[in-house]
Amino acid sequence: MSGTAAQGPRLRPSLDGIPTYKPGKPAGADAFKLSSNENPYEPLPGVLDAVVATAGSFNRYPDMAVTELTAELAQHFGVPAEHIATGPGSVGVAQSLVLSTAGPGDEVIFAWRSFEAYPIITQIAGATPVPVPLTAAEEHDLDAMLAAITPRTRLIFVCNPNNPTGVAIHGPELERFLDAVPGDILVVVDEAYREFIRDERVPDGVELYRDRPNVCVLRTFSKAYGLAGLRVGFAIAHEPVATALRKTAIPFGVSQLAQDAAVASLRAEDALLVRVEALVAERTRVAAALAAQGWTVVDSQANFVWLRLGERTMDFAAACAAAGVIVRPFAGEGARVTIGEVAGNDLFLAAAEAFRKEL
Repeated sequence: MSGTAAQGPRLRPSLDGIPTYKPGKPAGADAFKLSSNENPYEPLPGVLDAVVATAGSFNRYPDMAVTELTAELAQHFGVPAEHIATGPGSVGVAQSLVLSTAGPGDEVIFAWRSFEAYPIITQIAGATPVPVPLTAAEEHDLDAMLAAITPRTRLIFVCNPNNPTGVAIHGPELERFLDAVPGDILVVVDEAYREFIRDERVPDGVELYRDRPNVCVLRTFSKAYGLAGLRVGFAIAHEPVATALRKTAIPFGVSQLAQDAAVASLRAEDALLVRVEALVAERTRVAAALAAQGWTVVDSQANFVWLRLGERTMDFAAACAAAGVIVRPFAGEGARVTIGEVAGNDLFLAAAEAFRKEL
């Protein structure tokens, strides 16, 4: 073997600076996993039957046009089918959005801390991430995000409600922000947790997009609908953006199992609403219990709660793990805790109370 061949292929040097996405730590058989914002319920009625029926033909490629699901989504949201683009989870669609708008020398703005994938998918495209710190109240600093816009800005992510804090932006503030962003910059309103919002002051991104050609809305079936393992998400955007998403999408990226499960999930909305209400009630209970323990708890409109712990974050995560609960720590910042089964939530509350007493 020659010396040249032994060196191996040359990879992009820019990959060295890209952080690896860190999923929630898996839980053992004797622990509750509250680290990945998963829905603790089994699939909605009819969904498993649809997937089993489809499984017999997974030797065939899926419908690349995602025809049935696209039509179902268009009807569900009252938008043209041409405004729908699907992908392997909303993060897959988000990556296509970056690839469609930004490249080397371009910039992508987002709040920080926000969804962990934003800087990763930005750097994969060769673009420059521009993180804008959250306010002391864990909110998007929309004025600072506007100030961060330069001639190189191509895309802005707005996670509403924000992951991992759960804080949501109200209508007037978000509308002022959208109206102030130049029309040639795409604003992506990421609403992965939309179904859990109960604050009526939080706007529906789909309504904001309708008369704003530079606004795109991201949604997913991974959270409220409980299809995290099947990977299906979608964007609602005006036709030029939706067309670009289909061009940059991975061919056959959404499996037929995922497509059929998503259609069945949309048709089981009554059962979905019951489950979401139960999770929202648990969120309220957990947040109230944490506040009673003395924790500062921000108003989460998602299916998780956030504790700002600073340098004690990893100690807190270790204490929770020892108590049988796996949470999602962000070293030096805080911990995000998914609302799961009642028993798991109770274990977490007991661990949080014990840790609080040691402070």
